[in-house]
Amino acid sequence: MIVELTESAETQIDTLCKNNEAYGVSLNVKGGGCAGFEYDWQLVKTSEEIEDNDEVVMTGGGNAFVIGSHSLMFLIGSVIDYKQDIMGAMFDIRNPNAQSACGCGVSVNFDDGLF
Repeated sequence: MIVELTESAETQIDTLCKNNEAYGVSLNVKGGGCAGFEYDWQLVKTSEEIEDNDEVVMTGGGNAFVIGSHSLMFLIGSVIDYKQDIMGAMFDIRNPNAQSACGCGVSVNFDDGLF
Protein backbone atom coordinates (compact mmCIF):
# COMPACT_ATOMS: atom_id res chain seq x y z
CA MET A 1 0.00 0.00 0.00
CA ILE A 2 1.28 3.45 -0.94
CA VAL A 3 -0.23 5.27 2.06
CA GLU A 4 -1.84 4.37 5.35
CA LEU A 5 -5.17 5.90 6.34
CA THR A 6 -5.91 6.11 10.04
CA GLU A 7 -9.39 5.25 11.28
CA SER A 8 -10.05 8.94 11.86
CA ALA A 9 -9.07 9.79 8.26
CA GLU A 10 -11.28 7.04 6.86
CA THR A 11 -14.22 8.26 8.93
CA GLN A 12 -13.74 11.83 7.69
CA ILE A 13 -13.47 10.69 4.06
CA ASP A 14 -16.71 8.73 4.49
CA THR A 15 -18.39 11.78 6.06
CA LEU A 16 -17.20 14.10 3.27
CA CYS A 17 -18.45 11.68 0.62
CA LYS A 18 -21.83 11.28 2.28
CA ASN A 19 -22.31 15.03 2.81
CA ASN A 20 -21.25 15.90 -0.74
CA GLU A 21 -22.70 12.91 -2.61
CA ALA A 22 -19.19 12.00 -3.80
CA TYR A 23 -17.55 8.69 -4.67
CA GLY A 24 -14.29 9.59 -2.98
CA VAL A 25 -11.61 12.08 -2.02
CA SER A 26 -8.39 12.62 -3.97
CA LEU A 27 -4.97 13.82 -2.85
CA ASN A 28 -2.37 15.13 -5.26
CA VAL A 29 0.89 17.03 -5.02
CA LYS A 30 1.28 20.06 -7.27
CA GLY A 31 3.76 22.89 -7.64
CA GLY A 32 3.09 25.99 -5.57
CA GLY A 33 2.71 27.02 -1.95
CA CYS A 34 5.29 28.71 0.21
CA ALA A 35 7.52 25.61 0.37
CA GLY A 36 7.53 24.77 -3.35
CA PHE A 37 4.77 22.16 -3.52
CA GLU A 38 1.34 21.84 -2.01
CA TYR A 39 -1.15 19.12 -1.21
CA ASP A 40 -4.28 19.40 -3.33
CA TRP A 41 -7.47 17.81 -1.96
CA GLN A 42 -10.51 17.34 -4.19
CA LEU A 43 -13.79 15.47 -4.14
CA VAL A 44 -14.20 12.69 -6.68
CA LYS A 45 -17.82 12.71 -7.78
CA THR A 46 -17.80 9.43 -9.77
CA SER A 47 -15.52 6.46 -10.34
CA GLU A 48 -15.14 7.57 -13.99
CA GLU A 49 -12.93 10.46 -12.81
CA ILE A 50 -10.27 7.98 -11.66
CA GLU A 51 -7.49 7.33 -14.17
CA ASP A 52 -6.03 3.88 -14.82
CA ASN A 53 -2.72 4.47 -13.03
CA ASP A 54 -4.17 6.26 -9.99
CA GLU A 55 -3.85 4.49 -6.63
CA VAL A 56 -7.20 3.79 -4.98
CA VAL A 57 -7.66 2.82 -1.34
CA MET A 58 -11.20 1.94 -0.32
CA THR A 59 -12.35 3.00 3.15
CA GLY A 60 -14.32 0.80 5.50
CA GLY A 61 -17.40 2.78 4.48
CA GLY A 62 -16.90 1.90 0.81
CA ASN A 63 -15.59 5.26 -0.39
CA ALA A 64 -12.44 5.84 -2.42
CA PHE A 65 -9.28 7.63 -1.37
CA VAL A 66 -7.48 8.38 -4.63
CA ILE A 67 -3.87 9.38 -5.21
CA GLY A 68 -3.12 10.69 -8.68
CA SER A 69 -0.47 8.67 -10.52
CA HIS A 70 1.83 11.69 -10.87
CA SER A 71 1.80 12.14 -7.07
CA LEU A 72 2.59 8.57 -6.02
CA MET A 73 6.36 9.04 -5.71
CA PHE A 74 5.85 12.01 -3.38
CA LEU A 75 3.43 10.18 -1.06
CA ILE A 76 4.92 6.68 -0.71
CA GLY A 77 5.02 5.69 2.96
CA SER A 78 2.82 8.56 4.15
CA VAL A 79 0.30 8.25 6.98
CA ILE A 80 -2.88 10.27 6.50
CA ASP A 81 -4.68 11.21 9.72
CA TYR A 82 -7.56 13.54 10.51
CA LYS A 83 -7.21 15.75 13.56
CA GLN A 84 -9.59 18.04 15.39
CA ASP A 85 -8.49 20.39 18.14
CA ILE A 86 -9.17 23.86 19.48
CA MET A 87 -7.44 25.39 16.44
CA GLY A 88 -9.66 23.57 13.93
CA ALA A 89 -9.79 20.36 11.96
CA MET A 90 -7.64 19.11 9.10
CA PHE A 91 -6.10 16.12 7.40
CA ASP A 92 -2.57 15.65 8.75
CA ILE A 93 -0.04 14.08 6.39
CA ARG A 94 3.03 12.48 7.94
CA ASN A 95 5.20 12.20 4.85
CA PRO A 96 8.66 10.60 5.17
CA ASN A 97 9.62 12.05 1.77
CA ALA A 98 9.09 15.67 2.80
CA GLN A 99 12.26 17.63 3.39
CA SER A 100 10.37 20.47 5.05
CA ALA A 101 6.80 21.67 5.47
CA CYS A 102 5.02 24.91 6.21
CA GLY A 103 3.09 25.29 9.44
CA CYS A 104 -0.15 25.48 7.45
CA GLY A 105 0.00 21.73 6.74
CA VAL A 106 -0.60 22.28 3.02
CA SER A 107 2.75 23.42 1.63
CA VAL A 108 5.70 21.02 1.52
CA ASN A 109 9.17 20.70 0.02
CA PHE A 110 10.89 17.57 -1.26
CA ASP A 111 14.51 16.55 -1.78
CA ASP A 112 15.60 17.24 -5.36
CA GLY A 113 16.58 13.57 -5.69
CA LEU A 114 12.92 12.55 -5.56
CA PHE A 115 12.16 14.04 -8.96
